[in-house]
Amino acid sequence: NSGSSCEKCDFESDLCKALHELNLQPGWIRRNGRSGMGLPYTDHSGNDSAYFLSLSSEMRSSSAILRTKVFLPTDEEHICQITFHYWISQTSGTLMVGLQKHSEDTITNIWQDSGELQNQWKANTITINSTEKYEV
Repeated sequence: NSGSSCEKCDFESDLCKALHELNLQPGWIRRNGRSGMGLPYTDHSGNDSAYFLSLSSEMRSSSAILRTKVFLPTDEEHICQITFHYWISQTSGTLMVGLQKHSEDTITNIWQDSGELQNQWKANTITINSTEKYEV
């Protein structure tokens, strides 16, 4: 709709606005298929020079978080849909999407995939409803 504030987050020049403060988060690497780090050799559209985020190989045993900026509350006019492309390899664990509302200390898990269809790009869209400010 005309009032939407859709942002594309493609990592081509840096981390996008939605994830901007994550430069310090250990474990994530911005790379492309030519980086010599193994699969995947392209992004979801088949481009080997396009950038994506990848877990570093040292992170096999633990977890790494990506946290968005603060989003404003949703209502009928301002729904929030986030579409993302992801790749899970044989060595990965589980990819989870969590919701943290600003009045809560805990993160609520709202989606996860542990990769039954491994070594291929998949896309997913999540819809978020929150009456208060939140992060994903």
